[in-house]
Amino acid sequence: MEAPHSPAAETTAAITANVTVTARLAVESPEQMQELGRRLAKLLRPGDLVMLTGELGAGKTTLTRGLGEGLGVRGAVTSPTFVISRVHPSLTGGPALVHVDAYRLGGGLDEMEDLDLDVSLPESVVVVEWGDGKVEDLTEDRLHVLIHRVVGDTDDDRREVTLTGYGARWAQVDPALLAG
Repeated sequence: MEAPHSPAAETTAAITANVTVTARLAVESPEQMQELGRRLAKLLRPGDLVMLTGELGAGKTTLTRGLGEGLGVRGAVTSPTFVISRVHPSLTGGPALVHVDAYRLGGGLDEMEDLDLDVSLPESVVVVEWGDGKVEDLTEDRLHVLIHRVVGDTDDDRREVTLTGYGARWAQVDPALLAG
Protein backbone atom coordinates (compact mmCIF):
# COMPACT_ATOMS: atom_id res chain seq x y z
CA MET A 1 0.00 0.00 0.00
CA GLU A 2 1.35 3.41 -0.96
CA ALA A 3 1.93 6.00 1.75
CA PRO A 4 -0.50 8.93 1.73
CA HIS A 5 0.62 12.10 -0.05
CA SER A 6 2.11 14.63 2.38
CA PRO A 7 2.32 18.28 1.25
CA ALA A 8 4.27 19.08 4.44
CA ALA A 9 6.94 16.52 3.54
CA GLU A 10 7.23 18.00 0.03
CA THR A 11 7.59 21.51 1.45
CA THR A 12 10.26 20.36 3.92
CA ALA A 13 12.18 18.61 1.14
CA ALA A 14 12.01 21.71 -1.08
CA ILE A 15 13.25 23.98 1.71
CA THR A 16 16.04 21.57 2.67
CA ALA A 17 17.22 21.32 -0.95
CA ASN A 18 17.87 25.07 -1.06
CA VAL A 19 19.51 25.48 2.35
CA THR A 20 22.91 27.14 2.32
CA VAL A 21 25.67 27.13 4.87
CA THR A 22 28.45 29.72 4.71
CA ALA A 23 31.83 30.19 6.32
CA ARG A 24 34.38 32.95 5.72
CA LEU A 25 38.05 32.84 6.53
CA ALA A 26 41.35 34.56 5.84
CA VAL A 27 44.20 32.66 4.23
CA GLU A 28 47.63 34.24 4.57
CA SER A 29 49.81 32.10 2.26
CA PRO A 30 49.80 29.41 -0.44
CA GLU A 31 50.75 26.90 2.25
CA GLN A 32 47.64 27.83 4.24
CA MET A 33 45.51 27.53 1.08
CA GLN A 34 46.84 24.02 0.54
CA GLU A 35 46.19 23.20 4.19
CA LEU A 36 42.59 24.45 3.78
CA GLY A 37 42.24 21.97 0.91
CA ARG A 38 43.54 19.13 3.11
CA ARG A 39 41.03 20.06 5.85
CA LEU A 40 38.12 20.31 3.40
CA ALA A 41 39.01 16.90 1.95
CA LYS A 42 38.07 15.35 5.28
CA LEU A 43 34.49 16.57 4.73
CA LEU A 44 34.19 15.42 1.13
CA ARG A 45 32.65 12.17 -0.04
CA PRO A 46 31.76 10.54 -3.36
CA GLY A 47 29.19 12.59 -5.23
CA ASP A 48 30.42 15.96 -3.99
CA LEU A 49 30.74 18.82 -6.48
CA VAL A 50 33.11 21.63 -5.52
CA MET A 51 33.03 24.81 -7.62
CA LEU A 52 36.04 27.14 -7.36
CA THR A 53 35.76 30.81 -8.29
CA GLY A 54 38.49 33.44 -8.16
CA GLU A 55 40.73 35.63 -10.25
CA LEU A 56 43.70 34.22 -12.12
CA GLY A 57 46.32 33.36 -9.52
CA ALA A 58 43.84 33.41 -6.64
CA GLY A 59 44.77 29.92 -5.44
CA LYS A 60 42.16 27.60 -6.98
CA THR A 61 44.70 24.99 -8.11
CA THR A 62 46.65 25.33 -4.84
CA LEU A 63 43.44 24.57 -2.92
CA THR A 64 42.77 21.61 -5.23
CA ARG A 65 46.30 20.31 -4.64
CA GLY A 66 45.48 20.24 -0.93
CA LEU A 67 42.20 18.45 -1.66
CA GLY A 68 44.14 15.83 -3.62
CA GLU A 69 46.59 15.34 -0.75
CA GLY A 70 43.77 15.07 1.75
CA LEU A 71 41.88 12.57 -0.41
CA GLY A 72 45.05 10.53 -0.97
CA VAL A 73 44.94 10.51 -4.76
CA ARG A 74 47.57 9.51 -7.30
CA GLY A 75 49.44 12.01 -9.43
CA ALA A 76 50.50 15.60 -9.08
CA VAL A 77 47.52 17.94 -9.00
CA THR A 78 48.28 20.67 -11.51
CA SER A 79 46.08 23.04 -13.47
CA PRO A 80 44.16 21.17 -16.18
CA THR A 81 43.78 24.36 -18.26
CA PHE A 82 44.95 22.82 -21.54
CA VAL A 83 43.64 19.29 -21.07
CA ILE A 84 40.38 20.58 -19.50
CA SER A 85 40.02 17.62 -17.11
CA ARG A 86 42.21 15.23 -15.13
CA VAL A 87 41.21 12.20 -13.11
CA HIS A 88 43.30 11.34 -10.06
CA PRO A 89 42.44 7.84 -8.77
CA SER A 90 42.50 7.20 -5.05
CA LEU A 91 45.47 5.43 -3.50
CA THR A 92 43.52 4.78 -0.30
CA GLY A 93 40.24 3.26 -1.52
CA GLY A 94 38.44 6.60 -1.32
CA PRO A 95 36.84 8.58 -4.12
CA ALA A 96 38.81 9.68 -7.18
CA LEU A 97 39.37 13.40 -7.69
CA VAL A 98 38.12 14.73 -11.03
CA HIS A 99 39.72 18.15 -11.56
CA VAL A 100 38.21 20.32 -14.30
CA ASP A 101 39.24 23.74 -15.57
CA ALA A 102 36.26 25.20 -17.43
CA TYR A 103 38.00 28.51 -18.22
CA ARG A 104 38.27 27.84 -21.95
CA LEU A 105 34.83 26.24 -22.25
CA GLY A 106 31.74 28.13 -23.38
CA GLY A 107 28.68 28.58 -21.26
CA GLY A 108 26.25 26.03 -19.97
CA LEU A 109 26.16 22.37 -19.16
CA ASP A 110 25.85 21.41 -22.86
CA GLU A 111 29.56 21.82 -23.54
CA MET A 112 30.41 20.19 -20.23
CA GLU A 113 28.46 17.05 -21.23
CA ASP A 114 31.40 15.85 -23.33
CA LEU A 115 33.35 15.46 -20.09
CA ASP A 116 30.74 13.00 -18.70
CA LEU A 117 30.81 14.68 -15.30
CA ASP A 118 27.34 13.37 -14.58
CA VAL A 119 28.74 9.84 -14.94
CA SER A 120 31.83 10.56 -12.78
CA LEU A 121 30.03 12.50 -10.05
CA PRO A 122 28.37 9.66 -8.08
CA GLU A 123 31.65 7.88 -7.29
CA SER A 124 34.10 10.81 -7.37
CA VAL A 125 34.74 14.22 -5.89
CA VAL A 126 34.45 16.62 -8.82
CA VAL A 127 36.24 19.97 -8.54
CA VAL A 128 35.52 22.55 -11.25
CA GLU A 129 37.52 25.74 -11.59
CA TRP A 130 35.66 28.51 -13.45
CA GLY A 131 32.43 26.50 -13.28
CA ASP A 132 29.99 29.34 -12.55
CA GLY A 133 27.06 29.17 -14.92
CA LYS A 134 28.30 25.86 -16.33
CA VAL A 135 27.90 23.04 -13.80
CA GLU A 136 25.25 24.07 -11.27
CA ASP A 137 22.70 21.82 -12.98
CA LEU A 138 24.77 18.71 -12.23
CA THR A 139 23.41 18.59 -8.68
CA GLU A 140 21.50 20.67 -6.16
CA ASP A 141 24.16 19.80 -3.59
CA ARG A 142 27.44 21.61 -4.13
CA LEU A 143 30.17 23.49 -2.29
CA HIS A 144 31.07 26.82 -3.84
CA VAL A 145 34.46 28.23 -2.86
CA LEU A 146 35.01 31.90 -3.70
CA ILE A 147 38.62 33.05 -3.38
CA HIS A 148 39.22 36.78 -3.40
CA ARG A 149 42.74 38.14 -3.57
CA VAL A 150 44.15 41.63 -3.44
CA VAL A 151 44.59 42.77 -7.03
CA GLY A 152 46.90 45.39 -8.45
CA ASP A 153 50.57 46.02 -7.85
CA THR A 154 51.09 43.91 -4.76
CA ASP A 155 52.94 40.79 -3.65
CA ASP A 156 50.36 40.16 -0.95
CA ASP A 157 49.45 36.47 -0.56
CA ARG A 158 46.41 37.16 1.62
CA ARG A 159 43.09 35.76 0.40
CA GLU A 160 39.55 35.96 1.67
CA VAL A 161 37.80 32.63 1.15
CA THR A 162 34.03 32.20 1.31
CA LEU A 163 32.73 28.64 1.45
CA THR A 164 29.04 28.22 0.64
CA GLY A 165 27.33 24.85 0.74
CA TYR A 166 24.10 24.44 -1.19
CA GLY A 167 21.50 21.73 -0.74
CA ALA A 168 20.57 19.14 1.82
CA ARG A 169 24.04 17.55 1.75
CA TRP A 170 25.72 20.73 3.03
CA ALA A 171 22.88 21.67 5.39
CA GLN A 172 24.15 18.76 7.51
CA VAL A 173 27.64 20.29 7.81
CA ASP A 174 28.50 22.61 10.69
CA PRO A 175 29.85 25.90 9.20
CA ALA A 176 32.65 25.81 11.79
CA LEU A 177 33.92 22.61 10.14
CA LEU A 178 34.13 24.42 6.81
CA ALA A 179 36.28 27.13 8.34
CA GLY A 180 38.50 24.59 10.07
